Amino acid sequence: MNVVLESIWLLIGLISLIAVAAVVAIAGLVRGRKGSRRRLSAGGRTATLDHDADDGRSATPTQAPPSGPPTLVETGSRGTTAEQETELAQLDRPESSRGRLQRLRSRLARSNTALGKGLLTLLSRGGLDEDTWEDVEDTLLSSDLGVEASAELVQSLKTRVRVDSVRDEATVRAWLREDLLSLVDPSMDRRVAATRVDGRPAVILVVGVNGTGKTTTVGKLARVLVAEDRDVVLGAADTFRAAAADQLQTWGERVGVPTIRSDKEGADPAAVAFDAVKAANEMEADVVLIDTAGRLHNKANLMDQLGKIKRVIEKQSPIQEVLLVLDATTGQNGLRQAEVFAEVVQVTGIVLTKLDGTAKGGIVVAVQRKLGVPVKLIGLGEGPDDLAPFDADAFVDALLA
Repeated sequence: MNVVLESIWLLIGLISLIAVAAVVAIAGLVRGRKGSRRRLSAGGRTATLDHDADDGRSATPTQAPPSGPPTLVETGSRGTTAEQETELAQLDRPESSRGRLQRLRSRLARSNTALGKGLLTLLSRGGLDEDTWEDVEDTLLSSDLGVEASAELVQSLKTRVRVDSVRDEATVRAWLREDLLSLVDPSMDRRVAATRVDGRPAVILVVGVNGTGKTTTVGKLARVLVAEDRDVVLGAADTFRAAAADQLQTWGERVGVPTIRSDKEGADPAAVAFDAVKAANEMEADVVLIDTAGRLHNKANLMDQLGKIKRVIEKQSPIQEVLLVLDATTGQNGLRQAEVFAEVVQVTGIVLTKLDGTAKGGIVVAVQRKLGVPVKLIGLGEGPDDLAPFDADAFVDALLA
């Protein structure tokens, strides 16, 4: 009988010990989950959403394995495993914003821009007579500066020459720089909102017409933000252009940024945008970039759909930025595009692409005057890091170099 009792007590003690150990383990797991933050930039993950094209309902996101070398090993580590560090080491390392600006300044200075080179050629003639001033104004107009801004600049220069009785070329050049800088307006806030707001990711909606390089710009902007140590999520809401989602996913994989997309052709873009913001919120990302389908500014139904995307997103989170991508070579047509887009989605900033030797630098001034919003980013090439924050001083100096 004693042996039986001893066995029972031994069994009870063993069960108690196991129960205590289980409680401790569960508590530790809960604390570990609460204390950790999901790292977005490891592994180039992609969430695929199975959308119903009619009502925008989505299935549970699934993650695809990494499919390319694609990143930056972030400084100020938030805590990664050895496996994650290995994945990060295999990804692209985007160039810092400072390095981009220096390189793009040099490239712009080498460009044969009508605005900079043409004006300096005219001013180097020596005597600034009325014919020369007319040529200066014609050059400004041909550079897409706009009638009003061109007249202001010429009148300012003529007044200074007359009042100060100075015709020295170096002095006139200095005045030209000062007036151009005033037109470009260095006081505008050109920062891109890419920091969490009230516990939510910043939402950036990227819009524009076909052919401006919009999807490529979203990918390049993701690289800029990764270089600034931001956790980024991409939303492939361009569901109409063939391979647009694949293109954006490839950009994301190169720097370890997850892409929210639908594999259904013709899926509701507003539903994809909604799920991208939702996923970014769940992942505790810093910013979500939403790529939208290119659309002609004179197609009312497509512009209405863009308005729907904006409204759907704002059901769960405010939009911090609406960036309009413009091809700098389109001139006055680009200004009309900008005007219509601004009416639909309240544009907060401009991205000028193709601002190279074939572009006319005056578009910077013209589009800012038209919309009252700043040019925030410029692109000067096809390379993955050929997108940089716009700097008014650097831009004017490059034009007059």
